[in-house]
Amino acid sequence: MNEWEARVAAGLAAVRARIETASRACGRDPAGVALVAVSKTHPAGAIRAAYALGVRDFGENYVQELAEKHERLRDLEGLRWHLIGHLQTNKARVVAGVAHAVHTVDSVKLARELGRRASAAGRGLGAFVQVNVSGEASKSGCSPDEASAVVAAVRDDSGLVLRGLMPIPPASDAAEDAAPVFDALAALREKLGGAALLPDLSMGMTHDLEVAIAHGATVVRVGSAIFGTRA
Repeated sequence: MNEWEARVAAGLAAVRARIETASRACGRDPAGVALVAVSKTHPAGAIRAAYALGVRDFGENYVQELAEKHERLRDLEGLRWHLIGHLQTNKARVVAGVAHAVHTVDSVKLARELGRRASAAGRGLGAFVQVNVSGEASKSGCSPDEASAVVAAVRDDSGLVLRGLMPIPPASDAAEDAAPVFDALAALREKLGGAALLPDLSMGMTHDLEVAIAHGATVVRVGSAIFGTRA
């Protein structure tokens, strides 16, 4: 077992145990919480190690890094890439050609461009609408008032598959500080059509995944707890 295999095996086992414990603590089935392993800045060997342990969903922040890893790991059947970082419209073509889902659709313009590019590639691209529910000027995402229009743009585009919503919680080491944001996103989902229209809530990371699950997360995005920290 090489360095990555040992590190990832230990980290992944701990994260899966956390997801199971948090789910059962609030009366949820752990199978209802999907894990996206955030592999940004980590090498292909780390992804291969996680893949060998059953992980199929991997999150990347940067378009160039996503495209490069996609090329290097084409041999891994069933691997699904998630773009979880901010996306500029002029890079939609690259992402639409390789990603399984984009978690950061924050405008009607971006939704339409992704849909156009996905249709041209003959693919159905999963889309999460990113909402800045806290209203922090430094954070990406549409406002709650704009979310309805973005959801409609995704829903009405044949190239996109509407998955749900994603927030960006405040930068804090205290996991409970994210609870109001998670609550607000769950409430917004109900306002926009509920789980029937928006089945997924992509929220929760290494330090706050338990809080996210307690507030309804169906997708958690975990990096350092699996792969360790990397500059």
